[in-house]
Amino acid sequence: MSKEELFQKMAQSIIDGDSDMAEVLAKESIATGVDPLEAITDGYVVGVNQVGESFSCGMAFLPELVMAGEAMKLAVTTLEPEMQRRGSERKMLGKVVIATVEGDIHEIGKSLVATMLGASGFQIYDLGVDVPADKIIGKALEVNADIICMSALLTTTMVRQKEVIEELDKEGLHGKIKVLVGGAPITKDWVKSINADGYSEDAIGAVKVAKQVMGI
Repeated sequence: MSKEELFQKMAQSIIDGDSDMAEVLAKESIATGVDPLEAITDGYVVGVNQVGESFSCGMAFLPELVMAGEAMKLAVTTLEPEMQRRGSERKMLGKVVIATVEGDIHEIGKSLVATMLGASGFQIYDLGVDVPADKIIGKALEVNADIICMSALLTTTMVRQKEVIEELDKEGLHGKIKVLVGGAPITKDWVKSINADGYSEDAIGAVKVAKQVMGI
């Protein structure tokens, strides 16, 4: 098949949430000498963007978004060795440390945001769930992160987001490291009151906000 047909099928595999097909097409592109970076940007990312637009319009739902994210993750993982061999590393938009805050063990929303940010070109350091403030800040300093993303699904744990920001302010780091927050109880008023740099109600919106705070 032509390169254009291959890219169309790659995009469709993401739209369909078909991880197996996404992996098969990634391997086929390597075998036929297609630039893996081109396969990602002109193939798979086109599908991610389409799913994102459908989700934003209410024409796609959370399960489809999750499946698309998993398909994208597998495609990129399959292509990474070839990218390294060619020395054509993807241009990273920024480094993101992401976690669900201390006392909160909700995983799905946070993982979905991490997957979508990674698929869109951010380098992700996912610390998991129930992560204390000092560990979040410590990791951000260790990797020289541009953004900290924090999820909280409970009104009792959302205060942990404030604690991280207060600690960053104390250390004079908040200007250097942007902070995005999310989760079911999070409102614009809360974001403003804790001086966060932004928030989103869903994973696609989180990508847009992350790009905004990075000036992209």
